[in-house]
Amino acid sequence: MADTSLLHDVPLFADLSADEMDRLAAASTNRALQRNDVLFAENDEPDDLFVVLAGRIAIANKSIDGRESMVALMERGDLFGEMALFDGLGRSAEARALEPSEVLAIPFGPLRDIYESRPTLLWGVVKLLAGRLRNTDTALADSVFLDVTGRTAKRLLELADGADEFTLPITQEELAGMVGASRERVNKAIASFIRLGWIDQSERRYRITKREELERRAR
Repeated sequence: MADTSLLHDVPLFADLSADEMDRLAAASTNRALQRNDVLFAENDEPDDLFVVLAGRIAIANKSIDGRESMVALMERGDLFGEMALFDGLGRSAEARALEPSEVLAIPFGPLRDIYESRPTLLWGVVKLLAGRLRNTDTALADSVFLDVTGRTAKRLLELADGADEFTLPITQEELAGMVGASRERVNKAIASFIRLGWIDQSERRYRITKREELERRAR
């Protein structure tokens, strides 16, 4: 049986009873992933949703020519892969481990049974999907109103998560995928921040020295 302690911290499961939580835990399995392991590919037939127990998972789309756009970065406690539970379609994106990771795989069947027996729990689903939609709206607005330099500043601030010093948890290529630009243009933006004295960089270690300036550029 999977450990239910982290499940209680997942907003989607917050209103489940102890018995319902035990049913999910009993049906769930842990999966260990190495860097670049693909948990599922775009259009795969889905059977499970996932919660990150450790590590980081990239949710990404790829173009025909192999270019990648990272649409989300999932970390400990984050849930993903739930859309197919409700629309029955294939996976809308690829999920790939960015580092050694562990996820909890929760099969659709037991969760669907719980929702069918207690439909009021679906309000939690509505809240989750509304949050996903808001994030999509924000990303679309960024692509229209922010240039590459502005989007790079915004992603660095998001990855810093409030800290002034942080280690970039992804490669420059993956950061470029999050920004939606070439690696060269993202590197040029970072170089401009360093030149302006807004950040210091040593390999993947960053230190934000002028947060207000970086935040202003990200608007």
